[in-house]
Amino acid sequence: MKQSLGLTALVVRDYDEAIAFYTKKLDFILVEDSLVPEQNKRWVVIAPPGATESRILLARAVGDEQSSRIGNQTGGRVFLFLYTDDFWRDYRAYVARGVEFIREPKTEDYGTVAVFLDLYGNQWDLVQKNGS
Repeated sequence: MKQSLGLTALVVRDYDEAIAFYTKKLDFILVEDSLVPEQNKRWVVIAPPGATESRILLARAVGDEQSSRIGNQTGGRVFLFLYTDDFWRDYRAYVARGVEFIREPKTEDYGTVAVFLDLYGNQWDLVQKNGS
């Protein structure tokens, strides 16, 4: 048996502002942006460069309850873990593009890590694991 997670839904305020942040600041690839007229929404999928299985579905919040989750889907914990093959390349590029890091780079037993915020305040780990 082989299984994998296909998509992780990320609740966003607006499709276009989210697409702009992820593609321009983090170099993600826009995989799909399709209109779903019967539900008055778009199916927007992004992926980190070079990713083969992991994808994020940008899900526009509908209503007060979903809107209350924007930027806080995990109660203030790191939400997503972005693995890289070159930590310092990506860290410097993100800083140059104005990405806010709330925990500076640190060497851990498993590799190098720093925590940054996306445009809504979700916390992400940027990680280069040892040996990668």
